[in-house]
Amino acid sequence: MPRICALCGKKTTFGNSLARRGRAKYLGGVGVKTTGITRRKFMPNLQKIRVQLPDGTVKRMTVCTQCIRSGKVQKPRPRPKQIASS
Repeated sequence: MPRICALCGKKTTFGNSLARRGRAKYLGGVGVKTTGITRRKFMPNLQKIRVQLPDGTVKRMTVCTQCIRSGKVQKPRPRPKQIASS
C-alpha cells in the first residue's frame, strides 16, 4: 500500500541533507563549507482512521493529519453503549 493520503494525494517527497563544517562569518569564522550531500525522505504524517462518507457508510482510510485538522474528514459518531440485561 503506498504512503499516500486518500484525500489530498500527499506523498513522500525527496530532498537533500547537507553536512557542513566551519564557523559562520557573522560569528567570526571564515564561513561554512558543505562537506557532503545525502538524499533523504520527507514522509507525510498519515493516520488510519474511520471516516464517514457522504452517503453515510463508514470506511477505514489513510489520511494525512492536515486533512483531519482542516475538517476535510468527518469521523463517525460513536455507537451508544449497550447495557447488558440480566
